[in-house]
Amino acid sequence: MSSIVLDGGLATRLEALGCDLRDELWSARLLATDPGVIRQAHLDYFRAGADVATTASYQASIPGFVRRGHTAAQARDLIRLSVTLAVQARDEAGHGLVAASVGPYGAYLANGAEYTGDYDLDADGLAAWHRERFEILASAGADLLACETIPSAAEARALATLLRETPDVRAWVSFSCRDGHHVNDGTPFEECAALFADLPQVVAVGVNCTAPRFIPDLIGHGATIVYPNSGETWDAAGRRWLGLADPVEFGEEAARWQALGARYVGGCCRTTPEHIREVRSRLAPAGTATTPL
Repeated sequence: MSSIVLDGGLATRLEALGCDLRDELWSARLLATDPGVIRQAHLDYFRAGADVATTASYQASIPGFVRRGHTAAQARDLIRLSVTLAVQARDEAGHGLVAASVGPYGAYLANGAEYTGDYDLDADGLAAWHRERFEILASAGADLLACETIPSAAEARALATLLRETPDVRAWVSFSCRDGHHVNDGTPFEECAALFADLPQVVAVGVNCTAPRFIPDLIGHGATIVYPNSGETWDAAGRRWLGLADPVEFGEEAARWQALGARYVGGCCRTTPEHIREVRSRLAPAGTATTPL
């Protein structure tokens, strides 16, 4: 069975290209200040063998841009630009898909809540917060939406509501998980995944921004899309990253995830084009993704 190869950490690649992302808008800030470098990062991943570019809209939101001095109209244009840049890179590469990133509410809060699900909104409030950006991205020309790094059942219910409102839009949904059984707010992964079982436009449900060691168990609980972090952990005292970082080892693990049943495989934080090149070398032939099957 072949798998579709996703890209790796967009912010990680942007930092390697010299970008300073110490900002509450993170990589989304570059949509206004240096869009060309975002396009280059997408192209680098396509050239490394990725079938999918995930847009720089993870941290982009209308209230987030307005908070930084942009008008609401400018914010909407910047969100659309995130898709345009990925489409341009895809067209230059000559193959692949574009997934418009729908990041969690916690990314807007910029306080780490996407890793806990500790929010000040319930499911209805989260649906209202997401709705306009969701609609912009759904109509911006991407092949599908990437509803990613979802930490809680409440946010999953909100996104399921929005997907029911837009049945013609295809999407994947991926959760951030604290172990091999639970999303970050403690809800069982299978319970969250079940919220999307009746939505035919959802092509895959799985996990991202999660430690690689948890991936086999999560595949066993039904995850079919997996793009974990590199496996490194931050040593605050030594100010360095520790743990699994070797692209070859990551590629070997990716082959294991494919064998266990993952259909979409890539990387998240601290993964690079070199990681994706290793994943590609062990999975499907390059350039095979034309539709999100």
